[in-house]
Amino acid sequence: MLKLRILTSVVLAPLAMLLVFYTPLSLFSFIAGAITLLGAWEWSSLMGLKKMAQRSTFVALVAAILGALHLHWPIESLWQNGQLLSDANYVFTLAFAWWLVATFLVVKYPSMSRAWSEGLVMKAVAGLLTLVPLWLALNVLRSAEYQQSELFGSTLIMVVLGIVWSADIGAYFAGKNLGKHKLMPKVSPNKTIEGLVGGLLTAVVFVVIFCACADVEQAMWPVYALLTVFIALFSAVGDLLESMFKREAGLKDSGSCLPGHGGILDRIDSLTAAAPIFALCYAWTVAL
Repeated sequence: MLKLRILTSVVLAPLAMLLVFYTPLSLFSFIAGAITLLGAWEWSSLMGLKKMAQRSTFVALVAAILGALHLHWPIESLWQNGQLLSDANYVFTLAFAWWLVATFLVVKYPSMSRAWSEGLVMKAVAGLLTLVPLWLALNVLRSAEYQQSELFGSTLIMVVLGIVWSADIGAYFAGKNLGKHKLMPKVSPNKTIEGLVGGLLTAVVFVVIFCACADVEQAMWPVYALLTVFIALFSAVGDLLESMFKREAGLKDSGSCLPGHGGILDRIDSLTAAAPIFALCYAWTVAL
């Protein structure tokens, strides 16, 4: 299984780099949309939908929302005079509110599960609030400062990916070697408090190293370190939220399209929370 995971990662890594750095803006938006729709297909399984027509209906709903947002906010027009469009900011504010609610649901699981687990509409709304802001966040980050540098937005995406990946790696090794206290045993039995702390510290180290390499003004390093802790915490919530929905649905993985890794959602669960929060933080710091 480990060899299969490594082989899949070796194939996916260059494809991800190609997508982030070398695809034109409009094509990037459509590919990000396709990834989001794959996530929607898997989310329909977490909703308990079995029939293809039912699952396709949910995917079509997500596609219609993404299409409407694409017409309203073409990726080339998300930034005006260096500022993110105000109504796009509303989506990220809504996403932030959702992840606060999601944190509460995860912490209270399973005592609060009856409030959403038996309602198809509630699970559909949760899916929309999880997936749609992810697509918009990727577009916002990729198009940032595009007129000045075509690769600036690509670097932003790599930073948020670096935060997520470094937090995951740090959590794995800290949890494996130091983990004694369970974090959320009823949601994800293997995760520990020590692992979470190790992941947060690793993410901060990654960002500090990035700031040093990118010649970021040292006065801003503590600010970015604090924001990294904030973002990495929500990335952990994204992971735990998907684990909660999988546990409720009786599934080990969200899908099987990535050999050794499970489904798309299993790979982007942390990013669904981290990317919108990162985009919100970036837009906030730019506006200062």
